[in-house]
Parts: sequence; C-alpha cells; structure tokens
Amino acid sequence: MSTDQSHSDDPTDEAVVETAATAAEDVVFSRYDTGAVEDLDVTVSFEDGVLDVDVYLNAPDGRHDESRVADDAALAAQAAVDDLFSS
Repeated sequence: MSTDQSHSDDPTDEAVVETAATAAEDVVFSRYDTGAVEDLDVTVSFEDGVLDVDVYLNAPDGRHDESRVADDAALAAQAAVDDLFSS
C-alpha cells in the first residue's frame, strides 16, 4: 500500500477564488449599503498555491474609510481561504 497522500481533498482553485471573492464582498457590504458603493472590484487569483487578492472600492458618500474597508476585505478573503483549507 502506498503511503503517498493524495491532495484530492484540497479545494479546487475555482472554490478558493469563489470563497475569497465572496468573503471580500461580504465585508464591504456589511459596512456599506449597496447604493453607497459606486464601484467595487475584487480580483482574486490562486496559482501554484499562492493567493492574490486585490480589492478596489469607491464609495465616496460612505461613512467608512474606503482604503481600510478594502484592506479588511482582502484580509477576510485570505482568512476564508485559510479556513477552507483547514476544514
């Protein structure tokens, strides 16, 4: 019997990207009403085990710091992917 472990239980790249994007969007829309967000761009890539998340947010009439919310959204995306791999 082989002792090599298959990585077939790892989530697919598509699942990783979707999880990260959803988590980022959830953070943004938990702090802003949909109508307050003029532009939101969440870009996620996952290649060779490396996650890259970029969040651009334009919500000029919001009461939160856009840059801070975008950073928090990217961190939440990374945490959600970490959780995905640990489950």
